[in-house]
Amino acid sequence: MIRGKLWFRCAAMHDPVTPVMVQPALIGWEAKERRVELQIERAFNGEELVRRMKGWVTVDPQKTIEVVQRFGRLKVLDDRELVVEVERMEDFQNLQKALHEIFGQEVDVELIRKK
Repeated sequence: MIRGKLWFRCAAMHDPVTPVMVQPALIGWEAKERRVELQIERAFNGEELVRRMKGWVTVDPQKTIEVVQRFGRLKVLDDRELVVEVERMEDFQNLQKALHEIFGQEVDVELIRKK
C-alpha cells in the first residue's frame, strides 16, 4: 500500500494545508416526544473530512474526491491524519499528474515514506 498526504491551497492565506481530526464529531438526537440522552463520538472518514473543507480551500472538495477515487481512496489514519492510499506507485504518479492537470498548484499529493 502506498500512501500520500493530500495538500490543498488555503482560501484565506494561499499556503498548503491539510485537514486533521482534532476530536471526533459528537452526534446526538432530538426527539419530538421524549428526551434522548444518547450521544456518540465518531471520527469522519476521508471523504467526509475533505467535504468539510468546502469554502476553506480554493478548489471544490467534491471534485477532488472524484479525482482521487479514480486512482485510490481517501482515509483517515489513527482517527487524525488524512491520507490517500493507492495500490501501486504508477497509480500514485498518475494521481499526481491528474491533480496537477485539473487543479494546477491548488492541490497536491506528497508521498509518505515508510519509516
